[in-house]
Amino acid sequence: MKKLLVLVVGLWISVVLISCGGSSNQSNVILPDRVLASQSVTAGQNFGGLYVINGQNDTIARVAPLGAGSQPGLMAISPTRNIVAAFDASSNSVYAVSTPKQQSIGNVRLSGPTTSMTIPTASPLGYAAVPSATVNGFAVLGAVGVMNFSTGSVSQIAVENAQTVVSNSAGTQLLVFSNDSDSVTVLSPTNAVPPVDTSCYTNPPNAVCTIVPGFNRPVFAVVNGTTAYVMNCGFQCGGTQAPSVAVFDLNSLAITSTIPVDAATMAFLSKDGSALYVAGTPTTNNGCAPQMTAATVCGRLDVVDLGSGTVTASAVITDGFHDRMDMTANGQLFIGSHTCTNIGNVNSPSGEVRGCLSIYHTSDGSVVIPADNGDVNGLQGFTGRTVEYVAEGGNLRVYDITKDILLINDYLPQGNINIVGYVGDVKAIDNF
Repeated sequence: MKKLLVLVVGLWISVVLISCGGSSNQSNVILPDRVLASQSVTAGQNFGGLYVINGQNDTIARVAPLGAGSQPGLMAISPTRNIVAAFDASSNSVYAVSTPKQQSIGNVRLSGPTTSMTIPTASPLGYAAVPSATVNGFAVLGAVGVMNFSTGSVSQIAVENAQTVVSNSAGTQLLVFSNDSDSVTVLSPTNAVPPVDTSCYTNPPNAVCTIVPGFNRPVFAVVNGTTAYVMNCGFQCGGTQAPSVAVFDLNSLAITSTIPVDAATMAFLSKDGSALYVAGTPTTNNGCAPQMTAATVCGRLDVVDLGSGTVTASAVITDGFHDRMDMTANGQLFIGSHTCTNIGNVNSPSGEVRGCLSIYHTSDGSVVIPADNGDVNGLQGFTGRTVEYVAEGGNLRVYDITKDILLINDYLPQGNINIVGYVGDVKAIDNF
């Protein structure tokens, strides 16, 4: 009887520890609809991590955050959502997670910081643009880090001033965009020779590297099959020409047409592939009318009909450098930027408050500027819920997309998921 009592008490303690977050294995508790939010340290704590959120009720799951260094921010996710990688700014390391197992699959250390990563397929192989990477024997800086999470190794493909990397769907072609350049570097990474491939410095084109001129300060691309829509940033990025979208054939590596737009740093392709939504901040004709705002400079969103190659609609949005977009299930386009004009603050009881987020209604062309401040670091919508997660100003907001307001209920005071620390990105790791 005494042994039985000890066994019962032991089992009861185990249950209590798990329910209160005391189990070291609690990260293995798998919820059906999960979202990961990267959270960096604050003055009151000495660890960061990837928080698991219950995507059905917007609460932090009762499992331990996944380790990802002390300052995880930018995240990348594979198309099948089986791998998520997070960049830790404190160590220049990238931590990878297997989402089916909800466990780490390793980490690698880059040679410098990155603001652009991609995991193009379901395999544990990713790419990161590292503009400050050094290459032995060459005075110039920059490389694309080839991250193998299975082996924990990183090799490099040298690309001068590599700032942004975009992949085709198979991971066989990488488009690399460099600061202050009018060219796009196209890489065939499977042909690269580790540990450091310098093919871009040895008479390209070759099997690894082709440098394609004729662009206008290109900064980003949306790839659809064998076509890439390249954002020619132009004047906004120090170029000598007006901004445009270059239609780039990935088979011939030729620009087939150019579409003039108001500004171009970010784009989103409609689900049917017929329209391209292009955002940026013009250097001229950038007033905010008809919006009533204290901001003196505003950005622009252009809707491009890809069939005719023309802009069919335009809207005034917040300014800044636009680099985040996401479309909701009911046709609301969330557009985020960084280094925008912030007006007021969230603690102001009255008066204008605005930051780096704009919401464009594709149904009627209207725009909502939410009353919030800060850079937009992450956007995540869902097919089965009428909310959008927005990482803005270090907070994780939940927007009711049926009302264009922050969702306020018993779980979400002021529309926040209350994660302590700075939220640097957000990704849904289940398809719901």
